[in-house]
Amino acid sequence: MGSIVEPWAIVENGNANATAKGLSRELRHGRTAHNMSSSSLRKKSDLRLIQKVPCKTLKNILSNLQEVILGTKLTLLFLAIPLAILANSYHYGRPLIFGLSLIGLTPLAERVSFLTEQLAFYTGPTVGGLLNATCGNATELIIAILALANNKVAVVKYSLLGSILSNLLLVLGTSLFFGGIANIRRQQRFDRKQADVNFFLLLMGLLCHLLPLLLKYAATGEASTSMINKMSLSLSRTSSIVMLIAYIAYLIFQLWTHRQFFEAQEDDDDDDAYDDEVTVEETPVIGFWSGFAWLVGMTILIALLSEYVVATIEDASDSWGLSVSFISIILLPIVGNAAEHAGAIIFAFKNKLDISLGVALGSATQISLFVVPLSVIVAWILGIKMDLNFNILETSSLALAIIITAFTLQDGTSHYMKGLVLLLCYVIIAACFFVDQIPQHQPNGIDVGLQPVNNLGEVFST
Repeated sequence: MGSIVEPWAIVENGNANATAKGLSRELRHGRTAHNMSSSSLRKKSDLRLIQKVPCKTLKNILSNLQEVILGTKLTLLFLAIPLAILANSYHYGRPLIFGLSLIGLTPLAERVSFLTEQLAFYTGPTVGGLLNATCGNATELIIAILALANNKVAVVKYSLLGSILSNLLLVLGTSLFFGGIANIRRQQRFDRKQADVNFFLLLMGLLCHLLPLLLKYAATGEASTSMINKMSLSLSRTSSIVMLIAYIAYLIFQLWTHRQFFEAQEDDDDDDAYDDEVTVEETPVIGFWSGFAWLVGMTILIALLSEYVVATIEDASDSWGLSVSFISIILLPIVGNAAEHAGAIIFAFKNKLDISLGVALGSATQISLFVVPLSVIVAWILGIKMDLNFNILETSSLALAIIITAFTLQDGTSHYMKGLVLLLCYVIIAACFFVDQIPQHQPNGIDVGLQPVNNLGEVFST
């Protein structure tokens, strides 16, 4: 394990600038779009006061606090974390706990991306890519597992569906729209290779959702409801295993055999300016074990706030007059992925659409082929009957979102009108889930309405 280059040592070393530039160019190889997007929300740390501290241990602690807590533009949102814990401890309004927990999850998700990138300095780009692939959607995965532990299958399905729709339509649409406005006199182009791979995988995931749904309509009158449910469940579990295999192949494709498709490339004309901007960011600012300890701590906080979100979502639904489905499909993904979304938009402003596409499509693929099937497997282990049948309205929304986005990106160019259409499609889908009050019949024999309910846990216990 190499020794860490202390930030204050860079200031004192006369040749540090040239050394850091060389290191920057070397470590830029292998950086994913998620890393680049997350770095856009970081702040350069001013360590002039910290370097004057005589005690080395205290200096390291203060440096870690500076880099991890204060080294982001979302620092103020950390205040929501202790407020959520206090609100829960003193039994304040549960909708307040829900709102504070959602806000607190925003900086935590961004910091997890930062910490995985820090660990990648020591493990190398390949292992760093695997860390990012595992932790990139840690918030969604933890919420899904906790919801499953509480037998809230509908919340799991709604939140994961919402994350895919949000990435395909909201994040990508906003990036293309504002990127097109900011570069209205420039031709915006991007490499289609990465997008094509992601769409192939998304369509395969869509097939795995469609077949359990179509089983119900293809069955004849001789097939009982219990038989259809059993067939759907078996097919979903088999499909989930296949999806996880496809995701592993996708990681091999992304991190080894065709890594050049997914690396965040920079224009040669911008190399010097880029090096000047990220000199500090491209050197490790915390040690390996410090980064690992911070990552564990952040994951524990995400799990705690996610537990608050799962426990209070029905109360928020009742208090705000919004259905559980609307909160899960629309609000959770918007707030939970706000930091990642902001990074994608920032790079679209800079006419770096490959990074924006990598964030949106990469996240959608990761949720579709990793988080969703893993949730089905975890539910299987827990003895919970969760399948891939997301019902006709939800599955149709997913299919149309994939098809519309694929057509939008088919020619490798972009302008603000494409982004506007994607945004309007997202608004229409959001409006649909907002007004739909029709109870829907889940394939496991459970009636779950899209309207607000008093206690969703009671619905699933029947």
